[in-house]
Amino acid sequence: MKTIFITGASTGLGKATAKLFQEKGWAVIATMRNPEKETELSQLKNVTLLPLDVTNPEQISTTVQQAIQQGVDVVFNNAGYGLVGAMEAINDEQLVKQLNTNLLGVLRVTQAFIPYFRQRKSGMFITTTSMGGLFTFPLGSVYHATKFALEGWSESLSYEMGLFNVAVKTVAPGGIATDFMSRSIDAPSHPAYEDANKKLWAVFKPEEFSSAAQIAAVVYEAATDGKNQVRYVAGEDAKSLYARRLEVGSEAFRIEMGQNVLGL
Repeated sequence: MKTIFITGASTGLGKATAKLFQEKGWAVIATMRNPEKETELSQLKNVTLLPLDVTNPEQISTTVQQAIQQGVDVVFNNAGYGLVGAMEAINDEQLVKQLNTNLLGVLRVTQAFIPYFRQRKSGMFITTTSMGGLFTFPLGSVYHATKFALEGWSESLSYEMGLFNVAVKTVAPGGIATDFMSRSIDAPSHPAYEDANKKLWAVFKPEEFSSAAQIAAVVYEAATDGKNQVRYVAGEDAKSLYARRLEVGSEAFRIEMGQNVLGL
C-alpha cells in the first residue's frame, strides 16, 4: 500500500485529495494545524492525522520524522492561502506570513523529506501552485510572487531529484469552488485602489469554478501516471487562460489582462 503525506488537509483541495487517495486504496497522512478538530477524515480507514503548521520549522521536523517512520511515497505540498490586494496596502506582517506559508513552508517540508527519498531512490513531491504561478491578475503581486517562485523552484528541483529517481510535479488549479474565497484569502484594502478591487472581484465567477474533487483527480493523475512531466494545469479556466497566454505571448497577454480587468 502506497502512502501520501498531505499538508493543509483540513479543508478544500487538501481534504478532497485525502478522501480520493483513501478511496483508491492508499494510506493517507493528513496534516493540519488542529487535527483534533477534524471529524470526517478521522473516521476513515488508513488515514492518520498529524499536526503541522508549515510556518513552524520545529514542528515540520517532528511531524516529518513521524511520517517517515510509517513510510511515505508521495508528498503533497498543499497548505497555502491568498494575499490579494495592492502592494501599497500590504503591511510587513502580512508580507512575511504569505512568504512563510506559501513559499518557505513548502521548501522546508520538502527539504525535510529529501534525504529519505534520496536514500530510497524513489518518491515524489507534488506542490499546489496556481494558474497564478503561470500568469498574473492585477492586485495579487505578493501571492503571485510565491506561486511563480514555486513553479521555478519545482522545475529546477526536478533536475537534482531526477538523479535519485525522485519526481517533482506541480498542480496549477484555476478557481476551486470551496470556501477558499472567504476562508483562505487575506484582502487588505487601500482607498486609492478601491475601484480596481471591485473590478477585479467582478471577474471571478465561483459558479464556473472547478470542484475540489475535480482538482484532486488531477493530483491523483500526477501521482500515478508515470510521466516525466512537471506541470499539470487543472481546471478549464486555468487551461483556457494559460493557452491564451501561450498563444499571444506574455506581453500581449499582460496588456489584454489589464484592459479586460481594469480598463487600462
